Amino acid sequence: MTISELQATASQVRRDIVRMVHAVNSGHPGGSLGCTDYMVALYFKIMNHKPGTWNMDGKGEDLFFLSNGHISPVWYSVLARSGYFPAQELSTFRKINTRLQGHPTTHEGLPGVRVASGSLGQGLSVAIGAAQAKKLNNDQSLVYTLHGDGELQEGQIWEAAMYAAHHKVDNLISTIDVNGQQIDGPTEKVMSLGNLRAKWEAFGWQVIDMEGNDMQSVVSTLEKAKTLCGKGKPVMILMTTSMGKGVDFMEGTHKWHGVAPNDAELAQALGQLEETLGDY
Repeated sequence: MTISELQATASQVRRDIVRMVHAVNSGHPGGSLGCTDYMVALYFKIMNHKPGTWNMDGKGEDLFFLSNGHISPVWYSVLARSGYFPAQELSTFRKINTRLQGHPTTHEGLPGVRVASGSLGQGLSVAIGAAQAKKLNNDQSLVYTLHGDGELQEGQIWEAAMYAAHHKVDNLISTIDVNGQQIDGPTEKVMSLGNLRAKWEAFGWQVIDMEGNDMQSVVSTLEKAKTLCGKGKPVMILMTTSMGKGVDFMEGTHKWHGVAPNDAELAQALGQLEETLGDY
């Protein structure tokens, strides 16, 4: 896809997100909207993946693990729009006995999801194991992960960071959504994260920055990250985003971390987002 096509797709994904959480008055729109450009670029431009022949092993294709699983709305939309399952299934989000639960699960066999996530801090460890498995199988494909910045307050992240550097897991590209917000307020007030670049570099990672709500920056940075693989270090992207990006009254505040819009707010949000692929 071209940059303009990716931007158009991102607009539709954002419409999907606000409609999904509104329909059940439940879900996490803020982080989902902020990470939309990254997720769209990853699935429609960057990753080598095979929606039509999806299987759990993922041999010969790139893998993605969503560690901050509460932003499932954006992932479900991108999976559907890229061909893993029909977009109409998005209407079942967070309903009982459906495949689209609030946090991604595996027991219902949803294509594209290889691990249950949302228990913060665990995704990096899982991805490292997958990346090492690819090395053992002589599989040249890459493994991608996405994390929230508040998630870095989990100790397991830093154990995994040490492990990946020590074992030279250099087929791994991780990204942190640095939006400065978490469920109870700004990260600076809840627990300051300090200098993230210095931290990750000290742990032995190759670190690059990205403007996460600029599609050109997202694509070029992810392409650069791929060139850094295979050089002895795991790669970390520090992605600056605005929580709630695309809907003006949701942007930049933790208040929309896990709150659904009401009818009037939904109409206002949809008025700011172009329908480009057709609503489900």
